Amino acid sequence: MPGRLMLLDSASLYFRAFYGVPDSVRAADGTPVNAVRGFLDIIAKLVTLYRPTDLVACWDDDWRPQWRVDLIPSYKTHRVAEVVAGGPDVEVVPDPLEVQVPIIREALAAAGIPIVGAAEHEADDVIGTLATTATQPVDIVTGDRDLFQLVDDARDVRVVYTARGMSNLEVVTDATVVTKYGVLPSQYADFATLRGDSSDGLPGVAGIGEKSAAALLLAHGDLAGILAAAEAGDGMSAGVRTKLTAALPYLEVAPRVVAVVRDLDLPAVDTALHPLDDRAKAHAAAFADRWSLGTAMTRLVDALKSSGAAG
Repeated sequence: MPGRLMLLDSASLYFRAFYGVPDSVRAADGTPVNAVRGFLDIIAKLVTLYRPTDLVACWDDDWRPQWRVDLIPSYKTHRVAEVVAGGPDVEVVPDPLEVQVPIIREALAAAGIPIVGAAEHEADDVIGTLATTATQPVDIVTGDRDLFQLVDDARDVRVVYTARGMSNLEVVTDATVVTKYGVLPSQYADFATLRGDSSDGLPGVAGIGEKSAAALLLAHGDLAGILAAAEAGDGMSAGVRTKLTAALPYLEVAPRVVAVVRDLDLPAVDTALHPLDDRAKAHAAAFADRWSLGTAMTRLVDALKSSGAAG
């Protein structure tokens, strides 16, 4: 049997760690390391529970790509701390977390976990590409509902949903999406486009909520079918047709923003979990000691070794 590939939505998880572990957790020099320690413990728990044989920390090389902003200017606008000409905008990140992000990257490297990002793309796009091209079962770990569009029972692609906390993880399958939203995972991107998402600055179609969006997709299959029916006046009330027609400029561009990219040219990395050799173990231990990470690194290294061996 093929082993499982686990894809981490890294920012989603280290934000959760930052808010879940007291900021009194600090290194000897006073640097906060609560997000680092919490992130390592989160990964150790996930690996212990779901036993992947392969693991990738997917990274936001650009959390708000300009090409998405060009299509929908309101995209993630409320999260912008500073606009940077010619480069990725600066996201609103608490200072005590921002200083920990480079340490988190070092911690992942010390544990032997590859980090994969892509220029001008979000971690979601990296996850979309790796999940689509994988030849083995996939677990996507995220608190972002947008990635429900990747769920696929036929290919054994699941989402491990963290929004309700690490003690209440939810494994999302085709049936979960259908039960929650009344649409198939393959329809979820169109569903999200119609409904909108204030957390991403996506307005949606005014007057179309989750129930209306699901009903339209049930009746017409996809967004293209919905718009064709609206134009033809086929099986749709005049009120709904008016709402869709008013939103046409948005609906012409939003699907490209909402859909995760699935065909990035990503660098080849070794995703398989390998036990650390003695030199790597010594480096990981020294790193943990330097940043006062306690036994978090040890727990992670042991979990990775056990999971990789089990696969």
